[in-house]
Amino acid sequence: MSSDFAFAGPFKEVKGSPIRELFKYLSRPGMISFAGGYPAPELFDIEGLQQSIEAESTRLSSTLSYGATEGLPALREALATLSARRGIPAGPDDILVTSGSQQGYDLLLRALIEPGDTALIERPAYPAAIQGLRLAGANIVTVSVNEDGVNLDELSHALQRHKPKLFYCVPTFANPTGICLSLEKRQKLLALLAQSDCLLIEDDPYGALRFSGETIPSLMELAQTGTAKDRIIYLSSLSKTVAPGLRIGWMIAHPDILRRCVLAKQVNDMCSAPFMQAVAARYLNTGRYQQHLQLITGTYRQRAQCMLATFDRELDGSLQLIRPEGGMFIWGTLPQGMEAAKLLTLAIDENVMFVPGPGFYADHANQGAFRLSFATSNEEKITEGVRRFKQAIDRY
Repeated sequence: MSSDFAFAGPFKEVKGSPIRELFKYLSRPGMISFAGGYPAPELFDIEGLQQSIEAESTRLSSTLSYGATEGLPALREALATLSARRGIPAGPDDILVTSGSQQGYDLLLRALIEPGDTALIERPAYPAAIQGLRLAGANIVTVSVNEDGVNLDELSHALQRHKPKLFYCVPTFANPTGICLSLEKRQKLLALLAQSDCLLIEDDPYGALRFSGETIPSLMELAQTGTAKDRIIYLSSLSKTVAPGLRIGWMIAHPDILRRCVLAKQVNDMCSAPFMQAVAARYLNTGRYQQHLQLITGTYRQRAQCMLATFDRELDGSLQLIRPEGGMFIWGTLPQGMEAAKLLTLAIDENVMFVPGPGFYADHANQGAFRLSFATSNEEKITEGVRRFKQAIDRY
């Protein structure tokens, strides 16, 4: 159905999220979904959150009013403490509370990007990050990744040739690939950044979800002792570690950048919900957060290992699978000549879902790539879901 409405240029052609398009199949009886990019609801710390909610319910006259755009002081202090544990020496005044880290990204695009500005993004990348750049009118240049992160030769070339305003990346357990940028590459990336005028947005929603291997410092932590410090903007969130319904994220950046983002947020939503901020602050201050992380990472380790082992057993190495050390995702590639979108149709017939890879590309899409999430299915469902996946491949 067409209309004569005079939409702004970026909104004239609207394409929905390839992941949300799959939601209509979730209600099908017996469906096993490896498609969602959300945490496991059965792992939420309901008891701890309920205690925090009940405690904060005695202060509703203040937390149901408007709050400071920068965020509730108690939450900014708690997030400063959390940041210090991550090796990032940020004080409360260095932090802007956002309604999820995705809002932080949107505020940055409003503050930094004008139509025609060049922005770099990984290939593949988080679809909403691609969509945000498109809606901002940015000229998008993609940089490929391999099994230890972004291709630095391509990045160096792109920085020199295109003089981009910013580079958006998820260096730790990226969505969709699950890849963690190696320490060596992080150090070289910061050296490249120091030689350019490019800002880097480090989106870190999954960094706390490491379940194997050695912890690698964030880019923001590594940058503290170098000349690229002011060029890093750090985003993170409680969505993947506590609960996405809290809508609590935060930004750490140079004061000049934060001030512009505060102005953008005043127009956007005035302030993140003060009651939810108060609940999050109280919860972080109880000490339950660190204990809860151990439960999540232990469970995700078991689920990831189960999925990988079942694929190895059922398909005998015929798929290329990246084996993550954390996060929520496994990135795979089908045998030569097979397309993930066509396989998905057969998989849905078998009552199992995944996300075809092309939706994660701004350009040069790999038609045989696909993303699996192990976060929300127990080991029994994972085993059965992989068996159904194999049946779909056998029918291809």
